[in-house]
Amino acid sequence: MFSHITVGVCDLDRAGVFYDSLLLPLGFARRPVTADGGPPSLSWHVPGAGLPYFYAYLPFDGRPASPSNGGMVAFLAPSAQAVEMAYAAAIEHGGVDAGAPGPRPQYAPGYFGAYLRDPDGNKVHVVFRPDAV
Repeated sequence: MFSHITVGVCDLDRAGVFYDSLLLPLGFARRPVTADGGPPSLSWHVPGAGLPYFYAYLPFDGRPASPSNGGMVAFLAPSAQAVEMAYAAAIEHGGVDAGAPGPRPQYAPGYFGAYLRDPDGNKVHVVFRPDAV
């Protein structure tokens, strides 16, 4: 359904440390970004899966990045344990808690998720859903 998802960041090095810590436990890998005339960026994907890609970009207009109000990116985890590992690693590397890991039965049976903000304030959700496995 998606080609790619992008969040704006102010510091690529800081974003790289944060998103590596969050995404590597979920099975993502950083992928090289070829120069395309756009601003500097970083990218991750699930190896062997092709699209979608996740990008962290310095804003094209050169102004500071800012988080969207009501926006959120949700990453699917292979297990509840992976949610906990990704959340803990991301908090250790600059993330801010926005909802500790735990069951969220109001969303679906077996739904287990965590919410946090990246160092630039973008809201991120990590979720294990048995109905998606």
